[in-house]
Amino acid sequence: MTRLPHQVAISLLIVFFFSGCGSSESERIRLDGSSTVYPLSEAMAEEFQRQESQVRITVGISGTGGGFGKFLRGEAEVLNASRPIRASELELANEKNVEFIELPIAYDGIAVVVHPSNTWCSSLTISELKRIWEPGSQGRILRWNQVRPDWPDQPIHLFGPGADSGTYDYFTLAVVGEEGVSRGDFTSSEDDNLLVWGVARDPNALGFFGLSYFEENKQGLKVVAIDDQKSDNGDGPVEPLLETIFKGTYQPLSRPIFIYVRYDAVSLPVVERFVDFYVRNVSILAKELGYIALPDQAYDLVLNRFRNRVTGTVFETNGSQVGVTVGKLLDLETRS
Repeated sequence: MTRLPHQVAISLLIVFFFSGCGSSESERIRLDGSSTVYPLSEAMAEEFQRQESQVRITVGISGTGGGFGKFLRGEAEVLNASRPIRASELELANEKNVEFIELPIAYDGIAVVVHPSNTWCSSLTISELKRIWEPGSQGRILRWNQVRPDWPDQPIHLFGPGADSGTYDYFTLAVVGEEGVSRGDFTSSEDDNLLVWGVARDPNALGFFGLSYFEENKQGLKVVAIDDQKSDNGDGPVEPLLETIFKGTYQPLSRPIFIYVRYDAVSLPVVERFVDFYVRNVSILAKELGYIALPDQAYDLVLNRFRNRVTGTVFETNGSQVGVTVGKLLDLETRS
């Protein structure tokens, strides 16, 4: 057998040692949760890994509710959430002694969409959406002309996020009036890409999901304008656009989105660097991916919240909260 020179053997041992260090737990970050927030966090992970190629970041999609479960069990250091933490999750966090830092990262609208060939449904009122989606409509409201008599006598095929989705929680609260309550006879998925695929292939479809997924797939979808009827903006039906969401006129289907960071994970330098990088740079990618970036002042407050390790939620009512505009979000951050 040929022996390696002493110096070469030592060099190989050094390479092996540091290669092993590169795959250690300290260089791994796990994100999970909302499919709405997923594209933004996935893009931020890719950008961070361009700078720190030794870091391994995984981003899963379990829905906001499912993600909170993994987050509280210690199976994810960072949670993607399309709603604030709810009371039951906060209680469980307290039981498990899990502290967290809540960081608003952008603003998002919920897009209500139909197939491009749909020529009749250009707008819906919130009361019409409620009539379509409320539990009592299951097995009863099945055709388009039952929503408006002059619409076609054709079936409505409904698509929406699953029960673990924060988007589902928010939509049901905003439209039906109670979080997590709706009819059950619709095609559901925690993966918004599957909902996009379903609506884009069904001329009788009606669905809802995060605005960023519509922006990515607008060639195969048609967005429906929403008439709040309760607001005093006088605009009538409003489409989910950067301007209408930022000004708060696309109501009640717009909301802030978040990441949550486990307090015990911030002691890992790689987690601290990643979250700091995320907050400092997210506004650029938010605009590119169809989200609404917060004002610079808001990101300064959020970054300050993270660097000062401010734990807990700024929301007095836990869970989905309708009508939180950018201005209100800034006020919440200032008071935290």
